[in-house]
Amino acid sequence: MKLATIKDGTRDGRLAVVSRDLTRALDAAAVARTLQGAIEDWDRAAPRLADLYAELNAGAARHAVPFAPAQCHAPLPRAYQWVDGSAYVNHVELVRKARGAEMPQSFWTDPLMYQGGSDSFIGPCDDAPFADEAWGIDFEGEVAVITGDVPLGTTADQAGAHIRLFMLVNDWSLRLLIPGELGKGFGFVQSKPATSFSPVAVTADELGAAWRDGRVHLPLVAHLNGALFGKPDAGLDMTFNFAQLIAHVAKTRELEAGSIVGSGTVSNKENGGPGRPASEGGAGYACLAEQRTIETILQGKPVTPFMRFGDRVRIEMLDARGQSIFGAIDQQVTRTA
Repeated sequence: MKLATIKDGTRDGRLAVVSRDLTRALDAAAVARTLQGAIEDWDRAAPRLADLYAELNAGAARHAVPFAPAQCHAPLPRAYQWVDGSAYVNHVELVRKARGAEMPQSFWTDPLMYQGGSDSFIGPCDDAPFADEAWGIDFEGEVAVITGDVPLGTTADQAGAHIRLFMLVNDWSLRLLIPGELGKGFGFVQSKPATSFSPVAVTADELGAAWRDGRVHLPLVAHLNGALFGKPDAGLDMTFNFAQLIAHVAKTRELEAGSIVGSGTVSNKENGGPGRPASEGGAGYACLAEQRTIETILQGKPVTPFMRFGDRVRIEMLDARGQSIFGAIDQQVTRTA
């Protein structure tokens, strides 16, 4: 099934079920007012939401309304926890290579993760406001899962059972603020502003055969100012799957119901080496930093600029029939007031 949170003037919005083709929506507040509430009571709420979903798809829902992604919050407008991995180690290796940094072998066996800000997220079609283009504004296309309660010490073999929903992510980054923050040896804060998520969150059955081995085997399609920027396959070159990422977090803490775990920027190799830009027939990239990194490796310096005010990015994932699964994250970069 597909679930969304509709803006209603409150911080947490109102839960709705969305039709498989993303054209109709049905208020689900009688089951749970918010998605957080549904996840906390999943065993009771999920079957009732599934009944509404079946009714909606059959055209039998009398109170259905047109689905408007622009009226959506992120599926979880705020969350108890948002942790993001860097599961595509190819991306990490390229970025480090461009700046002449050695790649520790442990990166291939132990996931990199950071704790993001989760007190508020940006709606999927809302503007992304920034104060200064000189900060190096970049998008990052990712996949994420929402978990139920995950006990302390949960293993990778056990973790998959705690996944409730899937979303797409635009994990905004301010690239030129990152070196100064990491140089302090304490992690991201200013360089990682509020994150954006897809209009809907979906259950695993909506992914069909694409969901296997703890990975989503579909291209993540990114357009920048209307031009195809990348379509890397989210199932390829994912060194750590979602079960491994969840288990990594659970090693020393519980994850509360409604925790979000991200994959990190989707990144593919090509013939064992760096991928090619989409404009040259390659799979392209899910962020500007990776294209700039490859330009630095091949040409000695980056050519592609970071995003400017007025630029627009669109991120979505299509099924085998070309239909959007999650709806699109479609946002314009704006200057803060």
